[in-house]
Amino acid sequence: MKLDLRPKEECLFDEISLGEIMLRLDPGEGRIKTARSFRAWEGGGEYNVARGLRRCFGMKTGVVTAFAENEVGYLLEDLILQGGVDTSLIKWVKYDGIGRTTRNGINFTERGFGIRGAVGTSDRGHTAISQLKPGEIDWDHIFGELGVRWLHTGGIYAALSENSAQVVIEAVKAAKKYGTVVSYDLNYRPSLWSDIGGVEKAREVNRELAGYVDVMIGNEEDFTACLGFEIEGNDADLKELNMDGYVKMLGEACKAYPNFKVIATTLRTVITATVNSWKALCYADGKVYNSIEFPALEILDRVGGGDSFASGLIYGLMTYEDAQKAVNYGVVHGALAMTTPGDTSMASLKEVEAKVNGGSARVQR
Repeated sequence: MKLDLRPKEECLFDEISLGEIMLRLDPGEGRIKTARSFRAWEGGGEYNVARGLRRCFGMKTGVVTAFAENEVGYLLEDLILQGGVDTSLIKWVKYDGIGRTTRNGINFTERGFGIRGAVGTSDRGHTAISQLKPGEIDWDHIFGELGVRWLHTGGIYAALSENSAQVVIEAVKAAKKYGTVVSYDLNYRPSLWSDIGGVEKAREVNRELAGYVDVMIGNEEDFTACLGFEIEGNDADLKELNMDGYVKMLGEACKAYPNFKVIATTLRTVITATVNSWKALCYADGKVYNSIEFPALEILDRVGGGDSFASGLIYGLMTYEDAQKAVNYGVVHGALAMTTPGDTSMASLKEVEAKVNGGSARVQR
């Protein structure tokens, strides 16, 4: 497996993420519908990866997004700056005072506990980033003049609007033009695609995008919904995934898209909202690399676990170009991220490496 990364000295950024960032309002241990106070966080499927790479793994990262220029936008910027992610590529859009034409997205998220699952209620219509159009971002400047080693984006942003899908396509084409490695998280959300063509549109967009992706991330449902691959012999009524059929499907995906250097996926069984089994695998060079497994991971906040897996995976691939190390860094970082509140990781590289190397949860003094 060789990713042909651009030399670090040629690039201002190790990684940039393209996507929507929302203000997350969290009622803590309570429920959204009965809350009287909320804690504010920032979060977004693509952004969370950039923040994890910066805050945990020490890489220079940035985010390409758009905000309405108002107090909520400034709050989001401040939260991003606290995470160390570069904000110079953010596009600011004039606010009309009402939000009729453009606004910033809000995501209400409760964590769930035991038999009560997590709940998310987003309010993201007419956001500045969903209205971004092709041609509004100078990709030649970003990839050609500033220099970027890795671009990460995904299916959540691609599904926000017809414009968003075209912006992602424009971005990945520009990235490949300048030799930037591209990762993409399929992250299929039926509710996001429903108004712009449903599963048929999801497949149309994602099949085009797949031709420019080096590292594809997704679970079995994502590969079926977004790319049309089926798992042979898998019975939807079975509690466990047919792993032989799944691995065969990943091989078929690599044949259909020979540009895929790595496919990575998390494998989660929800026992309760606060106890999940958690593991992952990488498929590279025709081989399967299984991660460390957490058979009964205790979870405080599951939101963002997959994004933290992605950032750990990317760090491992960029640093070692070793699929086995990468999948272990990814699964451990994702596990640690789910032990703290908020969408983003609070883990350190030291903590991740300790768990990758078999460390325990004994108290540290």
